[in-house]
Amino acid sequence: MASPILPGLGLGSGLDTTAIVKALVDADKAAKQNQITRQTTINTSQISAVGSLKSVLANFQTAIKNLGDTKNTQFLGFTATSADPKVLTAVASNTAVNGTYSIKVTNLATSSKVATAAFAGGATSPIPAGTLNITQNGVSSPVTIPAGATLQSVRDAINTQQGANGFSANIVTDQFGSRLVMGSTTTGAGSDITLSGIAGLEITAGQKMDTPPTGASAGAIGEFAMDASFSVDGLALTSKSNTVDKAISGLTLNLVAGGNATTTVTVGPNNDGLKKSIQTFVDAYNQVVTSVNALTKPTLDDDGKPTVAAALTGDPLARGILASIREPLATTGAGDKLTVLSQLGITTNQKTGALDFDSTKFTTAMGTQQLGGEVQKLFLGDPAATGAASKGLLDRMNDAITPYTVTGKDGILDARSTNLAKAKTNLSNQQVALDRRVETLTAVLTKKYNDMDTLVGKLKATASNITSMFEAISAQQRNS
Repeated sequence: MASPILPGLGLGSGLDTTAIVKALVDADKAAKQNQITRQTTINTSQISAVGSLKSVLANFQTAIKNLGDTKNTQFLGFTATSADPKVLTAVASNTAVNGTYSIKVTNLATSSKVATAAFAGGATSPIPAGTLNITQNGVSSPVTIPAGATLQSVRDAINTQQGANGFSANIVTDQFGSRLVMGSTTTGAGSDITLSGIAGLEITAGQKMDTPPTGASAGAIGEFAMDASFSVDGLALTSKSNTVDKAISGLTLNLVAGGNATTTVTVGPNNDGLKKSIQTFVDAYNQVVTSVNALTKPTLDDDGKPTVAAALTGDPLARGILASIREPLATTGAGDKLTVLSQLGITTNQKTGALDFDSTKFTTAMGTQQLGGEVQKLFLGDPAATGAASKGLLDRMNDAITPYTVTGKDGILDARSTNLAKAKTNLSNQQVALDRRVETLTAVLTKKYNDMDTLVGKLKATASNITSMFEAISAQQRNS
């Protein structure tokens, strides 16, 4: 009797040919598929890890840049506080000394502002071609005026050709017509603007606008440019600029308001500011160390042993980054009394590699050793020194990580990312090739087993016919 035909079984043989083909294909595929899957997992985790390193190093470099800003330095040994910032503000350098100063600002330094005679035709009034000479402090700055110019195009030419030198021009229209109005960022007595070379735009030295002005009036608007006038502890001083850096040794005064306004400036140690800046550096450094440790530290397996590798476990890239940022920490600074970080309470944790900042030791050092004036040298370097001594910790640290953060083929991390991207593409191509092989092998084996099943079915049918013939012969013999 023929075997029953079950779903999924060969019609002729009764065997599950689909399962047999799948088992054979899976066995052929398994080794290569496991290899691709394993390498893809590693590749994906390493791409993510390199991306994390790029991000954390970029953050570290930004922190270094902000801390090293020479225009807004974060490592001043002294701080200057104005009792009334609406009168003036002050910044102390590392050469300042403790003290209090009474300052009265009589008037601020002002710049020159002049206006030409009025042009009845307005901003489109024609202006002759030529060279307009703007003279200030004895220096002439030429502006080329082409043929067909108008008052408006002269304004634009001044702003384009001399804007970088602090000059600006605009057009003001009153009841008499439009006037070219010129201003300058340069302040102080003697910095008045004169104009010559173009008819109708002339303004001579010592010329003021009439009061009230007429259409022909031209010259300085209001008063001529003047110096700032102020006193320090009763000593009368003047300055061409409202930023005064030579009146009091170690202090830069920024005059804000005149009119005999008074205030008091107090200079003292900047311990809190220095502590905050150092803590910012330590935190940024430790973020790098923590991230690298997380990407390299193995995790526990089911048996509780640290054998599950992290994305960069044993990778020389991670070790190279840590070695690079640790080296600048050991370099001696350019100061006389302050040369190493440990004097400020900054030490390296031997277990984690991160930095520990002992604020108590820092406060003690600031009070007993008076190191405030040298902290800036340690972190920012000494411009007066030569060679390596001219660079501070921040510059050395930036130099150490730049090879990793620079973009393009010369950047270590970018080059690593490029190689990982190529490996990812290669693995993807391998997977496509394997899938094609599996598809082909499945089709070949399916055809072979289908042919076998058909042959077995035919043999079974033949056997069944022969059996039936013998049974018929036997029945005839029994009936005869």
